[in-house]
Amino acid sequence: MGKVSFDFNQIPDLPAFYRDFGRQLSLSEPCAANLDDLWQTVTSRLPLPMEIEFLHLSASKKRRFGALILLFDEAEEELDGRLRFNLR
Repeated sequence: MGKVSFDFNQIPDLPAFYRDFGRQLSLSEPCAANLDDLWQTVTSRLPLPMEIEFLHLSASKKRRFGALILLFDEAEEELDGRLRFNLR
């Protein structure tokens, strides 16, 4: 199972997350410009099985990135265990 970590001490906003996501997963095409694009990428283009973890999410960052967290929670459920999502 592959594992990818995103350090939110280094990610100030969603565009930065999208860039880091595409870079870390070596996606040849841009992976996302919005949450809908990200959903499509996560549910249809990731090399599964995979674990994705978000690091250094303070309470304020959890609020700021709440939609992103929800997206990965829902993708974990949708993909029936082939994707694991963790907050650390």
